[in-house]
Amino acid sequence: MIRQEHRAPVVRSYNTEMSQPTLHLVDASLYVFRAWHSMPDEFHDADGWPTNAVHGFARFLLELLERERPGHVVVAFDEALDSCFRNALYPAYKANRDPAPPELRRQFAWCKALCRAMGLATLAHTDYEADDLIGSAVHRARGQGFRSVIVSADKDLSQLLHAHDEQYDFAKGQRWSADGVKARHGVHAHQIADYLALTGDAVDNIPGVTGIGPKSAAVLLAHFQSLDALLDRIDEVPFLRLRGAATLATRLREQREHALLWRQLTTIALDAPLPEHGFARGRGDADELAALADWVKFGPMTRKRLVDAAGL
Repeated sequence: MIRQEHRAPVVRSYNTEMSQPTLHLVDASLYVFRAWHSMPDEFHDADGWPTNAVHGFARFLLELLERERPGHVVVAFDEALDSCFRNALYPAYKANRDPAPPELRRQFAWCKALCRAMGLATLAHTDYEADDLIGSAVHRARGQGFRSVIVSADKDLSQLLHAHDEQYDFAKGQRWSADGVKARHGVHAHQIADYLALTGDAVDNIPGVTGIGPKSAAVLLAHFQSLDALLDRIDEVPFLRLRGAATLATRLREQREHALLWRQLTTIALDAPLPEHGFARGRGDADELAALADWVKFGPMTRKRLVDAAGL
C-alpha cells in the first residue's frame, strides 16, 4: 500500500472569502516531475510502460479538486523543451537540463489526456512555456474580473501576483499574496523578473550579473526600485552601503546588455495564444476517462474519485 503524503495545514495570508470569481492555474509539469521522482516504480500500463508519474499526478489533481472545488481551472504543461522563444534569444537557455526519458515523456501525454478527459482546460504550446501560458491566462482572466490562485511553488510565477491573487504551494499547504512575496524572496512581486535577471537562475541556466547574489540584488532593487532605474543611475551604486559596491557598479556597466537580456528571459509573457473558450470547468468525458483508467490501471477507489470529480 502506498502511504499518503502528509500535508501541512493550509496557511492563508489573508481572507480569501471574497466576491471575486477565482481562476485556479496549475503548473502541471512541476507535479508530474514530483510524482515521477517520489512514486515507486510499481505501476505499469497495458504495454508494460511505467505509470508512476500518472498515478502520482492523478492523486495530486484529485486532492486539489476535492479540496478547492474550483469552478474555473487551467492546467498548463511544458512542451517548449528546446523550441521556446527564449531559446532564440539565448540558445543556452535551459541547456543544462537533460532531456526527459521516453518513459517520462509518455506519462506527460497520459497526464494531459487525463486532464482533458476530466473536462479541465489544458494548455500546452511549442513556443511558450507553462509559465507563459499561466501568465497569459491570469492576464486575460484579470480583465474579466477574476482573481487568480497559482498552484506552484516556483518563485518565477510570483511576478504575476496582483492584489487579491494568491500563490499556493500545495505540497506544503502554504499560500501567499503579492504582499507576502517580499518576506519570502526579499523583493516585491513586481520586482521578481528584475531580481532574477540580476542574480541569475541556475535552474534555467541564466547566468545573471557577475558578483550579484540575492542579498545585493535585494538591496539594489530596494534603492532603485527597478533594473531600468538601476542601469540609468549606475553612478550612484558606489555610494551605497553595500559591500563591494564600486565593483558591482563596474560589472553592471560591463554587463548592461546581458542584464537586459536576462530580464527578457525571466519575464513571463502575457500574450501567449490561448483557446477562445473560457476556463470554466466542464463535464468530463466518461468514455475517455474509462479507457484511460483501464490503460494505466487505476484502482477502483481512484476511478470512483475521478468519475465524481469529472461530474459524471
